[in-house]
Amino acid sequence: MGASLARAAQWTAASRGTGKLESTPMNESLLKELLRFVEQFDSQHPQEAERVFEEPLQWSTTLVASDFKTGYDISDSDVRSHEEDSEGHPLLQLSPPIIYARCFSQLSKLVHLADDRKLEEVRACLEENRNPVTKILGASFARILEKECANDDVLNKMKDQDMDTEAKVKLFLLLQNMDEQLLRKCLEQISEQVRLDPTPVKREVEWLKQLSGAGEKSLLKSVRYTSDYEFSNGCRAPPWRQVHGEICYLVIEPCDTEALYITCSAAGVFLNGCIKEEGEDSAYERTSDMYKDLMTLLKTQSPHFAENIINQDFGATQKIEHVELVAGGEQGQLQRSNDQREKNVHERARQQHTLKKAGGEKKYEPCPRWKTLDLRSSCGKAEEKKPSKRSGEEKSGEIQSKKLGPGAKNKMKAEFSVSSLPGCLSSHKVNTPAGAMPSDTFSESSSMSEEEEEQPERRPESNTDLPSEYWQIQKLVKYLKGGDQTATVLTLCAMMDFNLMQETCQLAIRDVGGLEVLINLLDTDEVKCKIGSLKILRKISHNVQIRRAIVDMGGLPSIVKILDSPVKELKALAAETIANVAKFRRARRTIRQYGGIKKLVKLLDCVPNLANLTANQERDVEVARCGALALWSCSKSTKNKESIRRAGGIPLLGRLLKSPHDSMLIPVVGTLQECASEESYRAAIQTEGMVRDLVKNLSSNNDELQMHCASAIFKCAEDQQTRELVLKYKGLQPLVSLLSKADNKQLLAAATGAIWKCSISMENVAKFQEYKALEVLVGVLTDQPEEVLINVVGALGEFAQIPANKAIIRKCGGIKCLVNLLTGTNQALLVNVTKAVGACATDKENMAIIDQLDGVRLVWSLLKNPSADVQSSAAWALCPCIENAKDAGEMVRSLVGGLELIVNLLKTTNNEVLASICAAIAKIAKDKENLAVLTDHGVVPLLAKLTDTTDDRLRCHLAEAIGHCCMWGNNRSTFGETGAVAPLVRYLKSKDKAVHQSTAMALYQLSKDPNNSIIMHGKGVVKPLIHIMGSDDEMLQEAAAGCVRNIRLLALANRNAQLFY
Repeated sequence: MGASLARAAQWTAASRGTGKLESTPMNESLLKELLRFVEQFDSQHPQEAERVFEEPLQWSTTLVASDFKTGYDISDSDVRSHEEDSEGHPLLQLSPPIIYARCFSQLSKLVHLADDRKLEEVRACLEENRNPVTKILGASFARILEKECANDDVLNKMKDQDMDTEAKVKLFLLLQNMDEQLLRKCLEQISEQVRLDPTPVKREVEWLKQLSGAGEKSLLKSVRYTSDYEFSNGCRAPPWRQVHGEICYLVIEPCDTEALYITCSAAGVFLNGCIKEEGEDSAYERTSDMYKDLMTLLKTQSPHFAENIINQDFGATQKIEHVELVAGGEQGQLQRSNDQREKNVHERARQQHTLKKAGGEKKYEPCPRWKTLDLRSSCGKAEEKKPSKRSGEEKSGEIQSKKLGPGAKNKMKAEFSVSSLPGCLSSHKVNTPAGAMPSDTFSESSSMSEEEEEQPERRPESNTDLPSEYWQIQKLVKYLKGGDQTATVLTLCAMMDFNLMQETCQLAIRDVGGLEVLINLLDTDEVKCKIGSLKILRKISHNVQIRRAIVDMGGLPSIVKILDSPVKELKALAAETIANVAKFRRARRTIRQYGGIKKLVKLLDCVPNLANLTANQERDVEVARCGALALWSCSKSTKNKESIRRAGGIPLLGRLLKSPHDSMLIPVVGTLQECASEESYRAAIQTEGMVRDLVKNLSSNNDELQMHCASAIFKCAEDQQTRELVLKYKGLQPLVSLLSKADNKQLLAAATGAIWKCSISMENVAKFQEYKALEVLVGVLTDQPEEVLINVVGALGEFAQIPANKAIIRKCGGIKCLVNLLTGTNQALLVNVTKAVGACATDKENMAIIDQLDGVRLVWSLLKNPSADVQSSAAWALCPCIENAKDAGEMVRSLVGGLELIVNLLKTTNNEVLASICAAIAKIAKDKENLAVLTDHGVVPLLAKLTDTTDDRLRCHLAEAIGHCCMWGNNRSTFGETGAVAPLVRYLKSKDKAVHQSTAMALYQLSKDPNNSIIMHGKGVVKPLIHIMGSDDEMLQEAAAGCVRNIRLLALANRNAQLFY
């Protein structure tokens, strides 16, 4: 308990004997472990439990005399245990409100008596006995424990001294083991939130130590750690600081300046508030810029070091690596390359801004980073960062410095007492890590590429180029820390006068510790301060690093808590801030864990479509709009989608979908289209009548709303019922009209996607043709992003199912465009292109153009693609190409290595690929020369090996391939020898008529070999064939009858041979 309380527990600022344990998940975990240890101590270690403490543990308890039962003398409110020590002192004594305990046996009994107040008692005991080991074992044993070097030899010698010392040693070992368990558990919790690598820091410190000393050539006087204790993960910072990425603390004495007190963290190194030894909580605050490594910091702080370091060999100095946040299912992600990792760390200098003079005034240009850095996912989905002008109500008039009543003023002073202390913000509420909740597995609907990457910060090491706003905001933050309630409100108003959408202002707030203050303000009872804090957080949380910092500091739980506030403006601001912060997985998971999804869904309950709204109803609508924005951000998580559904969000979203205001509709439809990837949502969108509203809003004048509506239809139109509803509500024409907005690529991608899925139904295709959709689609086949091309080509593949449309595609020049796309690399695009080419190839004129453009060779080459989907789609496309080519046999033979490639693909395990390859072999084998080449490549045994399949689709094309391959040489007998005949007989039991037809044809060809006929007869093939002979399909009748005839002829020949020979 000694080391764990001193190093792992997190205490409030008043740490000199009167501090309190913070209410953090890590502390709660420590208390529970200690409680379990004390509860079980009496039963697991009865002898040690009776060992009397050197000094009693005493604290203020909530227990009263009536809580004690047998084994105690009760006199009025005082309680004494029957058991006493050698001097006659009771082992437990209660003199309200103070209780004294002198052994673990009494402590175990006491926590059992406390019942549901157990944790409160343990907490009170630890807070009033900051060094319990000293009282339990005495000062000498406590010193041994503090030294951390009590080896087995020392302890064995102490055991041999006397019985009392031996009992102390055993108790010491138990406490030491408990300490190790507590520290190990803390480090396990930390490893779930951050991954720290102290190795580069150690290397650099060792290197600097080599440069230090008393000699004239030394660059530094000394380099030392503030703590000699090193945790098992290699860090020296206490666990509650490791959560923030801090690794260790150093005191470095340069030759020409005063000692430097330095914090080494995963993000870089910086000067702190003079941490001289572990436990000085007020000194953790950063007081300088962030530097990439120790050498860079020393060069800026010590001229002597900077001048002489150039003579040293420091090329091999290791840099501090960036912390990598991990959570649940994200632990398997690939780590960045070393170069990128270093870039993310070492370019952490303030962004340089260009100052331009115009009209005698300094004009600060927007940061080049916001101009050039396109925060897009690889899927092309941009993260919008629109600078918003401050409205009148957001100015300082919104949070006025009205005189507060005396009572409120005193309360505010109490609330801000912690923030007024310079170094306490780090150890106040913000130390609660959001990730310290119980581990919760999670999944996301968006791909890994859609997640925000850690954005590198590029700041110059020099502060001379920073604009004046940076320093002004930093001054305001300092006032915010130390002022009373009135000063706080005025400071918040002043901060909002700055352009908080500018990166310089955002980073200025963060760099000087302003985020901690703003988050702490959310836990006050003063509404104006909360509003001011949220208005600032709402704007600065557009910055990627800021929103990640908010989550790291544990700010989300406080924001989620505000969603229950009766003040509607507070709820709206909190929801809008959540919408900005929930752009990455860990934030979305934290919101769900703290019950934020249910609270956000409750905000949607309003009546948005009334003609005349009262002022109160208008505020309700605004709260609902902000709630929808937050749910939109949260809905990227699959688990959050389910939570929204369970909380009753679908009908509320459906009600808001009838709103006449675009500002409400955009987040509502955005949430619906994000959730429409789930089948339950698609069904609900149909049953709740939302398709009508989605179709209606396709005709809106707002491009963004149109895009989200089209995207929702795109996802929902996978279901036939939705496609029918879109047709019913006349949604096809608006979709076609959206194709005219070709400059808006996101809208174009959504519209073409919806057209593609709707065209799966042939009645929709006919309707599309009334609006000349096909001609427009062919026209957008060039110079478009891949997400648009995928959808357009997919739609063309569906349109080409109607014969008349194939000619239209040819006349519009679509064949050449499709063939050109066969050279791409996007797998989804290649799947759709090959499908469209295959559909067009069923027309002989189209096939002639495809052959002329070398399209068959390009399709054939896609059989080498690593994607099984591309392989199968290419093989299906080859079937109509071969069937409709003018000289198919010669065309196939001209493809060097093509037949060998086809045969080798029969070794794959993907049934869809196998079925498509078998279908292609059936077409190729119609040419005798090609069949001979296939045979030489071993096609027969490979086909025979597949006959045990139960997949009807594969069975159909496999039987067809076997039937055509029987036409060459001894292939019939080889099929029989390789065991292909008996499984084919079982195919006749299938319920698929196509399987019956191809199987009957294969059996007919195989039955021409006598041995095969014998096998068929033995497997009972005659009876099902006779049944099949009654089919309405003439080809099936002929094949079945031919097979039965061959078997019968063999039987007659065998009978005649027996009679006459």
